[in-house]
Amino acid sequence: MKKLIGLALGASVALTGCGQSEAPQKDAAQSGELQTITMASTGSDGDVWRYIATLPETKAAGIKLEVKNFNDYVAMNTAVANKEIDVNTFQSYNYMVAYNTETTDKKVAAVSTTYIEPMGIYSDKYKKIDQFPANATIAIPNDAANEARSLSLLQTAGLIKLKSDFSPILGTTKDVVENPKNITLKTIPMATAVRVKSEVDAIVLGNTLAMEGGLNVLKDAVFYEPVDQSTKLYVNLLVTAEGRENDPLLQKLGALYHTEAVKKYVADNFGGTKIDVNKPMSYFADVK
Repeated sequence: MKKLIGLALGASVALTGCGQSEAPQKDAAQSGELQTITMASTGSDGDVWRYIATLPETKAAGIKLEVKNFNDYVAMNTAVANKEIDVNTFQSYNYMVAYNTETTDKKVAAVSTTYIEPMGIYSDKYKKIDQFPANATIAIPNDAANEARSLSLLQTAGLIKLKSDFSPILGTTKDVVENPKNITLKTIPMATAVRVKSEVDAIVLGNTLAMEGGLNVLKDAVFYEPVDQSTKLYVNLLVTAEGRENDPLLQKLGALYHTEAVKKYVADNFGGTKIDVNKPMSYFADVK
């Protein structure tokens, strides 16, 4: 998994004791028992789900939610695929597809959609895209899905042109066919991008990590993706091990994200950067 491994920075929790759990078949809410679901998450995603864990709606659904913090995207999927963790929440649809394409081991699958948030281009030196000089250096993520997403964004911004058959999931810098400003595209782990922002002309960064760095994509980016539901590839997901995605208890968990209490919490805390997307998995049927 040579591309995705670029985000391997080390998980912040040990996996022992997380359980090789399979969701129970009985209806926990009807029995009056709470069934524990373990979740791997990071950053603002983890904050949202820790809030969900406190809601009376979660208890009413028969769920006790335990959110474990990870700093490693690959480790989150590996833990879920191996059923050491029940679910994770950090990745977009295109990241999940890229992971499953590159891994030769166990796969992951989506339980439900959560939200969409824009990726942005940030610069300490320039306020507008047309101010970027010749030979500028732009740092972009080095994992497969986010590298492709970054390149698509740079093309939309008018800085580069990509091959006509460019893959928005597995495309790389080798697919750049026009680069009129001779921009250097420096691939780095996305989690380190905020720290190098002052060392390059610009960085491309996902919103979750941008917020951890004190950046609001709608206010601080010089250019960003549309904040709407039009780009299906970038919708974020609640993910579990392949074969568990239709588990009734996990489906109940997914539905909790779209309650009015959660929508208010997100609106109050994330400055309009997370747009709720409540769609069935058939929504992605025509995505290529």
